[in-house]
Amino acid sequence: MTTGCAFCSGVGGALLWRDGRCRVVLTDEPFVGFCRVIWNAHVREMTDLSAADRAHCMDVAYAVESALRARLAPTKVNLASLGNVTPHLHWHVIPRFADDTHFPGPVWAPPLRAAPARALPPGFVEAVARDLAAALGPGEGGTPR
Repeated sequence: MTTGCAFCSGVGGALLWRDGRCRVVLTDEPFVGFCRVIWNAHVREMTDLSAADRAHCMDVAYAVESALRARLAPTKVNLASLGNVTPHLHWHVIPRFADDTHFPGPVWAPPLRAAPARALPPGFVEAVARDLAAALGPGEGGTPR
């Protein structure tokens, strides 16, 4: 744990799944279904992890992508590991829609248009948590918040 690190001092969003190495959260970003895979230990880069841990981290990211595709049917899913502001290993898993405010540009670029209101489908959090548990195992920590 590192003092002052947002991902070390808090969960980072609505918890969907976790194990001893990483967790998956639904963020409060303004893009529907935007999730993060956050490595629990404070490391900066994928190459700071062992090969087995790197594979595990990516397996989790791929499981999140699959669950989001199944539940939201986005036009595209963006995977990004930036960490320029928060130097803590995490992957952004972002469902993208052809009519979202930034498509086809990155979500961090200036918006290109107003977008129609889009909400998560009822039961989304619980359904994705089940999808992740089915793909990755039950994880730790019980029911997501």
